[in-house]
Amino acid sequence: MVFLNPAILFGLLAASIPILIHLLNLRKLKKIEFSTLQFLKELQKQKIRRIKIKQWLLLALRVMIILFLVTAFARPTLEGVALGGTTSAAKTTAVFIFDDTFSMSVIDARGSYFNQAKEIMLDLLKNFQEGDEIAVINISGNNPEELKPTTNLSEIINSIQEISISNVSGSIHNSLIKAARIISESKNFNKEIYILTDFQQGRITDESAASDLGELLDQNIKLYTVQVSGGDVFNAAITNIKVRSQIFEKNKPISFEVTVTNFAATPALNVVVSLFMDDERKVQQSVDIGAGQSQVLSMETIADRTGFIKIYAEIEDDAILHDNRRYTNIFIPDQIPVLILSDNEADAAFLNLALTAADNDKTLNITSRNLSQIASVDLIRFKTVFVIGSGSGKRLERLNSFVNSGGGLVLMPGSGTTLDGYQALTSALNLPQPSASIGRINDASNIFNFDNVEFGHPLFSELFVKKEKRNVESPDIYHYFRISTAGLGRNIITMNDGSSFLGEYLNGSGKRLLFNLAPVLGWSNFPLKSIFAPLLHKSVFYLSAADRRADDHIAGSRVNLNLRGNVSPQLRIEQPEDSEEIINRTGDISNFIDFENTSHVGNYKVFAGDELIEMFAVNTDPLESTVSYVTRSEFEEYLDKINFKGKHIAIDRDMNPAEVILQARFGSELWKYFLVVALLLALIEMLIARNVKKELAEVN
Repeated sequence: MVFLNPAILFGLLAASIPILIHLLNLRKLKKIEFSTLQFLKELQKQKIRRIKIKQWLLLALRVMIILFLVTAFARPTLEGVALGGTTSAAKTTAVFIFDDTFSMSVIDARGSYFNQAKEIMLDLLKNFQEGDEIAVINISGNNPEELKPTTNLSEIINSIQEISISNVSGSIHNSLIKAARIISESKNFNKEIYILTDFQQGRITDESAASDLGELLDQNIKLYTVQVSGGDVFNAAITNIKVRSQIFEKNKPISFEVTVTNFAATPALNVVVSLFMDDERKVQQSVDIGAGQSQVLSMETIADRTGFIKIYAEIEDDAILHDNRRYTNIFIPDQIPVLILSDNEADAAFLNLALTAADNDKTLNITSRNLSQIASVDLIRFKTVFVIGSGSGKRLERLNSFVNSGGGLVLMPGSGTTLDGYQALTSALNLPQPSASIGRINDASNIFNFDNVEFGHPLFSELFVKKEKRNVESPDIYHYFRISTAGLGRNIITMNDGSSFLGEYLNGSGKRLLFNLAPVLGWSNFPLKSIFAPLLHKSVFYLSAADRRADDHIAGSRVNLNLRGNVSPQLRIEQPEDSEEIINRTGDISNFIDFENTSHVGNYKVFAGDELIEMFAVNTDPLESTVSYVTRSEFEEYLDKINFKGKHIAIDRDMNPAEVILQARFGSELWKYFLVVALLLALIEMLIARNVKKELAEVN
């Protein structure tokens, strides 16, 4: 037996009060002999003896009344004993951890795991009574911000009935942490946690995230785990879709990599994979995948329009539908605003000519300014900026901000740029500084050439009719600055002395291309070579394209949106399920915003007014596609790892959860019985006390 209110037991000291009163009120009778009353002596002795017995009985009754009253207020409770009418009479705080992730959508002969778990949970609620506290935690994390237990059973039932399968994944451990905090704050004697899940492999906890919960989950906690999964399940999923192309042009090929994974224990044969663009099937392939294996498919199609384009890959239906489609998107610009900044207008002549000649679709919108005017130019309006010349100082810091926010930058020396001037420019833009000036302007006595060209770089995609005959004729270079990437960037074209002719450097969300010579004939005949115009034209498209290789956002995660200088005070985000959210931007408007309402999968559209300014894709977590499950011993190992000190009762899918839990529950409160006994003793005491008082009067 335990006491729910043990502090009141100090009141047992009050049981000594009747004893003290009894001792203080003892009377000593005087002996007076009357010869004429001698015959009454024996009769009087018998009465006094009976009175003394009754007085001792009264003393015992009064002590017992105090003992039973104090004990009743201390709330005695029997552990592991179910007395008739008292089972679970002790108040209970119960937390249900309910798996609402999409792996629970598997259907067997009993229905979906999700519906089975929901029915079990609703059935278990019948074991609770008025005054019990209950909380429900969804493993997906779709919970109120402040989780608190409630005694309103009808409210709990309604909330359970409204739960639907979520695209958001989650771990049992994170939910157990929330449950432990709720349980630790409860004053009720019975503390129970119920976990209803498929016990998916890898979804118990992240090994690095397992934490010690021993202080919160002590020996008074009962943990019931209800297994709803069983049998072999076939499931394949699109686990990744990657845009391989990094330059996007209308009516030009765009390549993708689609990863298909077979999570089942048997091979997946003839899995049909389709690639859709704007909901139109463009490509289709079939593939065989071994048990537990993945296959990467290369798929290519052509976009026939500009703007943001929705892309997704899809396979046919299987046991889990939520992971059969994966989304991404691309952006093909209709117009690319280009800014050319130069120290000398003549230095940009060949560049202007090359960009204009190669722009067959009239996509480029070119603006030219003197480099000294950079402070008065609104860089936000442009996607790519060319800088031809040199310079330093605070005015160039705006170029750094431009690149950090996703802009593209091309740097070239001007005709009159000195080594010191180019060093100052590259230093201001956090680029490697040239170490030496090689050759002489207009001096063809010493000619320098290319040594190596990285044809795998996106700048050279679609430049050659026959890929196996790719070749770039080196220009004759008379004068250049020796530059080493110094591990900070990537060489695209190298010189025969090992230095960099053209290097790429990443900074923030943007990219920078660094040339080692000026685009004028005094430094080389590069502007006259066939590679000059297409290379610079491709550079504009490459630098203007947003890098979406890392934009695989997982449902439920926070998305950091790069708005690339858009300063609209209000944004509208259109979600895949035809709902939308308005974001009001106040104070200093940043290039970046955080968006957290990502519970749906698909492509989200970001509007500023009626203009679509951004699109991002949200997909399911591939870990949630697993159809292998942990054993009871593996879960016990997890409980040992988190230092769980309570009692774990595992309920297999073939057991009756309600019966198992009724047998395991404890907590029969006895305070009502102690109070009834105390009242009965008080009644008996009153009757005996009245009789004793009458007899004492007769004796006197």
